[in-house]
Amino acid sequence: MSSIAWKDSSGRILLFRRPFHEYSLRGRVMLSQMPLSVTAGITAFLILAFFPETLLNPLFISFLLSQAVILILCLAVPWHRLPYPSFLVIPLLDLVSICLGREGGQDSLTGLSLMAVFPVIWLCASGLFPKAAVAISFFGPLAIIWVPLFLRGAVSGQDLARSFLLPVMMLGIGVTVSVMTLSMVRQQRDLEEQQRDLEEKDSQLRVVLTGSKRQERLLNTVLDTVHLGVLAVDAEGHDILMNRKQRKHHQLASPPTIEDPNESQLLVFAADRTTLVPTDQRPVRRAVLGEEFTDYLVWLGAGAEQRAISTSARPMTDQDGNFAGSVIVFGDVTELVNALAAKDDFVSNVSHEFRTPLTSILGYVELLLDDDDDLTDSQRGPLEIIRRNSERLLTLVSDLLSSRNGQLLVTPEAVNVAELVRTSVTAALPRAAESGIHLRADAPDRLEAHIDAARISQVLDNLVSNAIKYSPDGGDVVVSLRSEGGHMVCSVSDTGMGMSQQDQEEVFAKFFRAAAVRNSTIPGVGLGLSISKAIVEAHGGRVSLRSEVGKGTTFTFAVPVQN
Repeated sequence: MSSIAWKDSSGRILLFRRPFHEYSLRGRVMLSQMPLSVTAGITAFLILAFFPETLLNPLFISFLLSQAVILILCLAVPWHRLPYPSFLVIPLLDLVSICLGREGGQDSLTGLSLMAVFPVIWLCASGLFPKAAVAISFFGPLAIIWVPLFLRGAVSGQDLARSFLLPVMMLGIGVTVSVMTLSMVRQQRDLEEQQRDLEEKDSQLRVVLTGSKRQERLLNTVLDTVHLGVLAVDAEGHDILMNRKQRKHHQLASPPTIEDPNESQLLVFAADRTTLVPTDQRPVRRAVLGEEFTDYLVWLGAGAEQRAISTSARPMTDQDGNFAGSVIVFGDVTELVNALAAKDDFVSNVSHEFRTPLTSILGYVELLLDDDDDLTDSQRGPLEIIRRNSERLLTLVSDLLSSRNGQLLVTPEAVNVAELVRTSVTAALPRAAESGIHLRADAPDRLEAHIDAARISQVLDNLVSNAIKYSPDGGDVVVSLRSEGGHMVCSVSDTGMGMSQQDQEEVFAKFFRAAAVRNSTIPGVGLGLSISKAIVEAHGGRVSLRSEVGKGTTFTFAVPVQN
């Protein structure tokens, strides 16, 4: 039983305020005994009203007294302090009490033995000792009927058979209640396990949610702290995330007359700072289309507040590898761009200023050297030194101007490149010998290509000079030439210092010198490789390198044979 119920005058069902299992053990014992006690009270009232002579029967009086004592025991005994199954003694005492009542009152009221259904239901519904409870549900009522028969001594087969139906009915009731109880217990256990699982999952979900919120706060804090604008968009181009710096960039690019501009209305300019970038070439639009790019320069805003922004984008994919959006990073490089422009202007101005006096010095030195009759050997030597160093300075100035102007102009013509290689190697032999380096050329007798001979010679001289310069402990330097796939391919290999992976990534940048070289006494300004790369690319070719620290470096450039 889960609760006790009855109806009030309006027909509504009234229940105890609490479910049965929420009562104390004493309360549950009391509630379980109450139906039999009420039935016993009604029986006593009927006997008193219609069969008062039955009250003179000591057995019936014993029944009423025993029911009163049992009810008092239910209230008085501290069942919670006793072993849990101890309360089952009450329904067993009820069976004995019912036996007394049946023998003392069956001549007045029939069916008193049916009251055995209450202790039977109690025993079987308790869920404790189910097999014993089912057995008692049969043998208990059977004993109520048979024990008095055997005590009286007059027992016939008919008497035994006549009274056998009631125990069988009680057994059926006991089995039914027991099965229902076990089913309810299993359901209760399943519900409790499900509830525990739900509580555990709910607890785990709360932990995950708390962790997710903490990670979200951490991410937002980090993104708002970095000095870069970060924007994340989904596959449709809708904003997912935008940090504080990027909101400032967006505000800078917004026209003052438009409150919430779309991508095509933003003030995004090209490198000239005046031409609006087409919508499909803007960083966000390119990212939405799935492009991946690095250091794409645009200018945001207009007027004095205009800023140079370097943008990079990386696409995001879902668990199936499908495009799910992109993350775009915006870095303010205005100061760097202005500094580079100022540096280029400075280099250009200084180079022009140097070129005029150097040309004049070389002109007068050449005039003096042409006068062979009036010059002594002691005079010619210093003049040669002046000319050689002036030419070196003029070459350096030319390199500076070339690096400032960017794209170099070349004049291709049919040239035997093999001869250029041998000439460059021959010119560098004295210096290689001084450094203890074995320098050689590996080239065919003839390999013609349409190139600018002077410019390609400059590339060869730069690469051979570097190979010797960066082999301070001697070794081998090989200049090889071959034809491959419609290209003239030339490689310069040495067994010198080599470069780290980081140095290899920056070696073609203007004015770059590796850390190991800066810490040494090897001279240079870091322009040779930058200019060489520009010359090769001006021919429509490409240049690459392969290097390992301590084992040497190989530079390879390839240009089309026909231009």
